Amino acid sequence: QLQLVESGGGLVKPGDSLRLSCTVSGSPSDYYAIGWFRQAPGKEREGVSCIRSRLDFVFTDPSLEDRFTISRDSAGVYLQMNNLRPEDTGVYYCAARIGHISQPICEDERFVDVWGQGTQVTVSS
Repeated sequence: QLQLVESGGGLVKPGDSLRLSCTVSGSPSDYYAIGWFRQAPGKEREGVSCIRSRLDFVFTDPSLEDRFTISRDSAGVYLQMNNLRPEDTGVYYCAARIGHISQPICEDERFVDVWGQGTQVTVSS
């Protein structure tokens, strides 16, 4: 059974960087796509960035792509976040889709089959 465990969150100042990691219990062949969602206080969960296991397609929310970069290796998936802002505060979730889907999974949380427990990111001066 595929399991996802996030790490790397914390309290940082505006302008700082963080790298989130998601360790996958299985292998890249166990999922079709993997990525990151986030949920700010009082808001709905939203997609941030996602990537297919074959590395042939990457999607990042256009409002974030100049600061956030997703990457993947055999151990898991990572989210490099630069120039963090207070509005980036929230719980960041790793998410995976097991079966094929044509849309990026981070377009809609209903596309996700497996969730991690989340890691808190707080950006505050």
